[in-house]
Amino acid sequence: MKTPAIDLNNVSRKFVSPQGKVTLALREFSLTVNEGEFCAIVGPTGCGKSTTLGMITGLNPPSSGSVRVFGQPVTGIDPNIGFVFQADAVFPWKNVIDNIAIGPIYRGMDKSAAKDKAADWVRRVGLAGFEHHYPHQLSGGMRKRVALAQTFINEPRILLMDEPFSALDVQTRALMQDELLGLWSERKASVVFVTHDIEEAIALADRVVVLSKGPGSVKSTYDIPLARPRDVAEARYTQQFIDLSKQIWSDLKDEVQV
Repeated sequence: MKTPAIDLNNVSRKFVSPQGKVTLALREFSLTVNEGEFCAIVGPTGCGKSTTLGMITGLNPPSSGSVRVFGQPVTGIDPNIGFVFQADAVFPWKNVIDNIAIGPIYRGMDKSAAKDKAADWVRRVGLAGFEHHYPHQLSGGMRKRVALAQTFINEPRILLMDEPFSALDVQTRALMQDELLGLWSERKASVVFVTHDIEEAIALADRVVVLSKGPGSVKSTYDIPLARPRDVAEARYTQQFIDLSKQIWSDLKDEVQV
């Protein structure tokens, strides 16, 4: 069998407060993501969704269990991993093209070559004509396009996304979901996408993993049989989509009810 892109095996993660209080965020949690797979994680607040991403990056090593990326133990920050945050991780003092070029420059690329590559990504994410605008001059959706270009320009083999579109309005969010699927279909990175939105998870993913309330563990997993390429807006109105949404919500609601 092919080595999975991500393999978390029976991991638990404890956090200790300055006062010495121990909080268990994840308990005996296992997750495997194959190369090129788009996996979404949903669950209640505090179930360890973001902690899971932190363990994959190496920022939050597990208290027990093992984390492997492409078969190798995670021991630090891996340059093959890209991360898109909920908040825009853009430099406010840099314009669009300089923000996008910064990753290749930090990785050792010549500045001129990095700018040329960034110019191509400006076009690909629909920001042609805004190359010299600064973040405060852009809408929320446009800043998110910059963030996607910042990540994809580095050609990550693994893409981690922590509620990246949650702050956007409904219309812009749908556009950005289609934008993400278009970029992903070109590169087929392995994606772990954290969201509270069941419909967003179904619209984007090949597989949806439902976590229990904290300390989080896998409650259930759903394969998403919707055809690709996938139009997010059209997919939402299919009976198959509606049935999946009802089924996953039925599974999740016990975890979010007090």
